[in-house]
Amino acid sequence: MSEDLLAAGTVCWRRVPTPAGEQLLVLLIHRTKQRDVSFPKGKLDPGESMPQAAVRETLEETGLRVSLGVMLGTIHYDLNGGSRRKTVQYWAAEVTGAAALASTFTPNGEVQALEWVPAAEARARLSYRADRELYDVFLRLAEHDLLDTCTVTLLRHAKAEPRGADTPEDHLRALTAAGQQQAQILVPILEAFGPKRIRSSTARRCLETVAPLATHLGSRVRATKALSQDFWDAGDLADTRRLMGKIVKQGKNTVICSHRPVLPDLARELVLATGSVPGDYLAAAAALPPAGFSVFHISRTRPGAGILAVETYPLKH
Repeated sequence: MSEDLLAAGTVCWRRVPTPAGEQLLVLLIHRTKQRDVSFPKGKLDPGESMPQAAVRETLEETGLRVSLGVMLGTIHYDLNGGSRRKTVQYWAAEVTGAAALASTFTPNGEVQALEWVPAAEARARLSYRADRELYDVFLRLAEHDLLDTCTVTLLRHAKAEPRGADTPEDHLRALTAAGQQQAQILVPILEAFGPKRIRSSTARRCLETVAPLATHLGSRVRATKALSQDFWDAGDLADTRRLMGKIVKQGKNTVICSHRPVLPDLARELVLATGSVPGDYLAAAAALPPAGFSVFHISRTRPGAGILAVETYPLKH
């Protein structure tokens, strides 16, 4: 069998007011050629990541600009009688009122129609069993009021110059040319998760890693010693614990750039701040190569429900 064909998509949702209260609606697409009903999705472009593709395909098929919420899972199915296999990764994605009004969708040769349907009715409309099984994950989150999520992204700084005579102080080490390239590659991938705040260690290599993202988003970087390796080496993590608790309480999508030795403690503080169950997943999420990152999904309104999902990306370029 040849290499998997990779694709990504979203289960778009919104809440609309009704006389009886809010109603949860889910977006279904009616595809023209296939004559089926499914969710927005599509193949990855060359060099594209799964998160980028999910956001781009949603925009191209529906005219809706979204940011990714909690990851729902991955489905697999065979193509051409089993000669190829398709792998599709899905995220929940809230559609704001402004995004819905700004949609540029018109019926076309790929998508004939968009249909917003009550969440309880969407499953029966879907054409494929794999989509229905994936949608069950979405329904379980909705049942427990866990769709409204925020992300905390732990990012290891990009490749930096080694410590030497030119930079005897560790915190002054700059990114290499390869590290600067990694910092640029990170921008569209991290943007897919809708970051609202950027926090960084005070070390130069961390600040340089998030600088392109901050410039692209028009955001400022909140630099703090509590995320630095020097602070971690001193052994007093009280300020770090307070900071991670504050980030969880604020409920805003936040990117945190720090250092390899510090990341496991930052991940553990996320577990403590959300009452999550620790496990092997935590070590895997913190064991990042330069410019690698892990996205932790947490309920915005019920953070005590624990970490809902974690996805890890060792940057490839």
